[in-house]
Amino acid sequence: MERGRDFLRAQVNNAAMQHRTLLENIKDHQGQAKDERYRQLCSRYLPKLEEHQRMLDDYQTAIGAAGGASGGVKEAVGAVLGKARSVVDAARESDFLRVVGDVVEIRQSQDTFATFATAGEQLGEPRLSEIGRHGAQEHEQMARDFNNLVQELFVEHARQG
Repeated sequence: MERGRDFLRAQVNNAAMQHRTLLENIKDHQGQAKDERYRQLCSRYLPKLEEHQRMLDDYQTAIGAAGGASGGVKEAVGAVLGKARSVVDAARESDFLRVVGDVVEIRQSQDTFATFATAGEQLGEPRLSEIGRHGAQEHEQMARDFNNLVQELFVEHARQG
């Protein structure tokens, strides 16, 4: 396992790749959603997700983490995994299951951003801390909104049976 700046670079790369997968999935789900509430939720959060991705990408560049052979491979693997998930999502044809998956990914990003906020402060990396605070707060709200939709869909599906 890497140490020092190499560790920081690797973790920022991982976070950027994971967040990019979330962003691409929300874009896909916006187009796949049958439920208007789900489409609107995706539409509302896409600009924020794109902003967070830019922040991560810019920070990657600033610390020398962007690009390189391993970065390109990781991005390619992330893109393949994201597309594979989209194929599985399409086969499911269920907004409920897609939203549940989105909540899991959103919470993963939220946890990563919260770690960046705390670690940035302790390491004297104010930009990392700022990105972390901003991302954690907005992903927390996003998780709440998507989880509320999960609950509504759950009740609606349960009542129909």
